[in-house]
Amino acid sequence: MRMRPTLSWTPPEDLPPGTTDPEPVADALSTGGVLVLSGAGISTESGIPDYRGEGGSLSRHTPMTYQDFTGSAQARRRYWARSHLGWRTFGRARPNAGHRAVAAFGRHDLLSGVITQNVDGLHQAAGSEDVVELHGSLARVVCLACGAFSPRGELAQRLEEANPGFDPVAAGINPDGDADLTDAQVGDFRVVPCTSCGGILKPDVVFFGEAVPPRRVEHCRELVRESASLLVLGSSLTVMSGLRFVRQAAQAGKPVLIVNLEPTRGDRHAVTRVSLPLGAALTTVAERLGMAVDGQAAVRR
Repeated sequence: MRMRPTLSWTPPEDLPPGTTDPEPVADALSTGGVLVLSGAGISTESGIPDYRGEGGSLSRHTPMTYQDFTGSAQARRRYWARSHLGWRTFGRARPNAGHRAVAAFGRHDLLSGVITQNVDGLHQAAGSEDVVELHGSLARVVCLACGAFSPRGELAQRLEEANPGFDPVAAGINPDGDADLTDAQVGDFRVVPCTSCGGILKPDVVFFGEAVPPRRVEHCRELVRESASLLVLGSSLTVMSGLRFVRQAAQAGKPVLIVNLEPTRGDRHAVTRVSLPLGAALTTVAERLGMAVDGQAAVRR
């Protein structure tokens, strides 16, 4: 029997309470060397829902797993139909105040790096550089047979041509770019193959049940080792892919600070959890540090 990946976590009652004072975050940033680890919560103000917050997509949607995608042509048809529709929403999303604040911290040399669990590219669109995309990017497509990479925009055009008139109304869009469609709405959606070898195309993202590439994990571990502190933004830290870096930092005696409305699986390792919306909290922090948060994205995706 195939096991499903862990998607949920129930906070114990004895977790330390959160605070609404972002001053500890400003203090940590003022000394520099802060490594940012961001999750889906930082993108909710850009119109991309998170997984586990109030109204999160896991309440109605089980993400595609690597095993289902590779093992079933019908699962791939369903995924690409839903993802093709969801990509249109992702393409319209723009960075919000939280992304812009992180970019501002970087411009002022307060950060040692940015690791994001998100696949939406909004940190880079806001102007952050050298972002490690822990779970990959929806903007790239990879062939599972020959390993060739191609732009998502190119695939979107091919799917448009293969499925003229495909324009169903989705019940919702999820953080992985997957739109909520019924099987009837998916219908006989046509999936296109790799143009180089005819192989199966997959978005260059880490599906649930799939391992993050070891070299990428080690790179992130090295960033933790080189940082003075770790700042977690908008992640419940439910899955180990992000939680392991929180544990590593805490074990090394580095302060861990979390900004997330809800309790997280990393709260026990943190010196504080600021329970405020990301955009407002990080804008306040930027103002206290005497820097402006730009109102426009620095780079169009």
